[in-house]
Amino acid sequence: MVDYLIDFALVLFYTMRDVLPIILLIIFFQLVVLKQPIPHLKKMILGGIYVVLGLALFLMGLEKALFPVGKIMATQLSDPAFIGVAESELVNWWSYYWIYIFAAMIGFATTIAEPSLIAVALKAGEVSAGTIKPWGLRITVAIGVALALALGTFRIVTGTPLFIYIMAGYFIVIIQTIFAPRKLIALAYDSGGVTTSTVTVPLVAALGLGLSSAVPGRNPAIDGFGLIAFASLFPIITVLGYAQFMELKTRLLKIKTEKDAI
Repeated sequence: MVDYLIDFALVLFYTMRDVLPIILLIIFFQLVVLKQPIPHLKKMILGGIYVVLGLALFLMGLEKALFPVGKIMATQLSDPAFIGVAESELVNWWSYYWIYIFAAMIGFATTIAEPSLIAVALKAGEVSAGTIKPWGLRITVAIGVALALALGTFRIVTGTPLFIYIMAGYFIVIIQTIFAPRKLIALAYDSGGVTTSTVTVPLVAALGLGLSSAVPGRNPAIDGFGLIAFASLFPIITVLGYAQFMELKTRLLKIKTEKDAI
């Protein structure tokens, strides 16, 4: 217990050190540049304390729980005894199907719970006057991350170069951008960015490093990273695809309505 308290005190100190420049910058602009008093000072001080404590607790949670869980799950699911092969036997990529399933499910679950995505989805619903449903956007992005992590873990297992997947993915995004509804293009690109945030990144990074350490012939420094790039790319594809599907559906419904009117 004492060790945990010491660790938390250190994390709290480093968090305060990292947040301090942001606070000083805001104070400088408010008092020197804008020459205005800080509004609701007591509330801002209390909110700042909450932020620092929350960040410190979150960082402790990463170190003590999320990072180890991701690594342990990857190691266990890729263990030769679990997948039913001898340690000296050559393992085919399809033998790791539980890894792909776990990666997809954990990608979907963490994305649904991602605070950044929730915030963007709520704001998108507000500015679109309800046209964009927050839950619909969250599920679409989560499906994109699920597909991304399944494909990303497949890349780690097979050892294929990362650039092939990224180039192919962005080629698809460029084509989709040309034909997608203009009002949803920027939202789709932002949806890719918000997935790589507080909840998703720790588990995804730990999963990639754990898997690359467990699979024979893989180097964590070379193969372990890259899953986050997949998680940023594929939500753009799914959101743009969803937008194109809805636009096509609307057009077909309009054509049908016009034919019925005739």
